[in-house]
Amino acid sequence: MKREIIITNDGSASIHLPEWNESYHSKHGAIQEAKHVFIKNGLDLFQNEEAIAIMEIGLGTGLNAFITLLEANKRQQHIHYTGIEAYPVSLDEIEQLNYAMQLEEPEMQHLFLKMHQSQWEKPFIASDYFSITKRKQFFEEITLENQFDLIYFDAFGFRVQPELWSEIIFKKMFAALKNKGILVTYACRTSIKNAMKDSGFEVEKLPGAPGKREMLRGKKNIL
Repeated sequence: MKREIIITNDGSASIHLPEWNESYHSKHGAIQEAKHVFIKNGLDLFQNEEAIAIMEIGLGTGLNAFITLLEANKRQQHIHYTGIEAYPVSLDEIEQLNYAMQLEEPEMQHLFLKMHQSQWEKPFIASDYFSITKRKQFFEEITLENQFDLIYFDAFGFRVQPELWSEIIFKKMFAALKNKGILVTYACRTSIKNAMKDSGFEVEKLPGAPGKREMLRGKKNIL
């Protein structure tokens, strides 16, 4: 499938799939969406934890992982990150993304590239506070249980891949989380909210990133 590098409204790059008319990030701003959905409404809930484990559903360009790396270093918080991706982005495309510059961390560009160049299925220690394991697999193949404090659910939209937003997938997410764990996603469709609830999550609507009215956050709360 053809992919094009685009510049979103906040100046940060993304990848667009013309055949689907779908992008890896919000056209309103890739970086501002990542910070709002996954950092402000996800990672920030764990500021008092010395160490946490995060799983990302849809590693994609690595933007969410890269911002989380920067946050881990800034907060001196140990983060063990697992990125799930069935169709990895090419290194040629990765080199065209301007995240380090847009985040005003140009000296970190080499780590962004090394993260993508690192071997799949093996931990890559990017800093004293951040390690990432990239797993090349389909979401329906996930069988992990009780391992993660936080899930970034960043799959392609329901319009193009509704099967990724099903109760089957969210049950896997629920199982993968530790008790009291959190899942955050940019989406807020009624069918997605219901699929999350039917999977066991306590679900709340939150204000969305710029250009989007709402987003969802789910909590695993087993008494």
